[in-house]
Amino acid sequence: MSERIAEIKRTTAETDISVKINLDGSGKSSVKTGIPFMDHMLTLFAKHGFFDLEISACGDIEVDCHHTMEDLGIVLGDAIAKASGDKAGIKRYGNMILPMDETLVIVALDLSGRAGLYYDVTPVAPMVSNFDARLFHEFFQSLCGRCGMNLHVKQLAAGENHHLFEGIFKAFAKALDMATTYDPRISGVLSTKGKFD
Repeated sequence: MSERIAEIKRTTAETDISVKINLDGSGKSSVKTGIPFMDHMLTLFAKHGFFDLEISACGDIEVDCHHTMEDLGIVLGDAIAKASGDKAGIKRYGNMILPMDETLVIVALDLSGRAGLYYDVTPVAPMVSNFDARLFHEFFQSLCGRCGMNLHVKQLAAGENHHLFEGIFKAFAKALDMATTYDPRISGVLSTKGKFD
């Protein structure tokens, strides 16, 4: 099987972002987004999904974090899609119910080629660290659109924002790891159409 590694660079007037991901890694990461809490979330994502991940981002965070969060989703989504290739032999679906102390979240996804985000999350407070917690929705929406992923994120219980978003990113990592895992029983892609989307 070929290496599932992709490197994407995207530069706009608002952001300059590069992402390299290895879907068959060991959880090593180097993440510098200019948003410390997002660095923490993406480091967790790499560790718990066993993805090797390198991210460097420079954005206009002096305006706010919106452009950087949105564009991080775009570039990471592109990288996941490219690394996944034709998706032959993978399980396609992944899910995780994950506890994080008082928090409980469900993440389920399908690498179907059809983008959709179904995000049932109510932040406990408007801010997490020093930025708007609603921007996580923008990140996942952009990622799904570029990756062709159907993603459900549901909050069942939460006591504070750090645990809520840490739980979401860990569950997302575990679900994506499951979906991109090869199954020897699968010949070609797991679809009666013979293709995704």
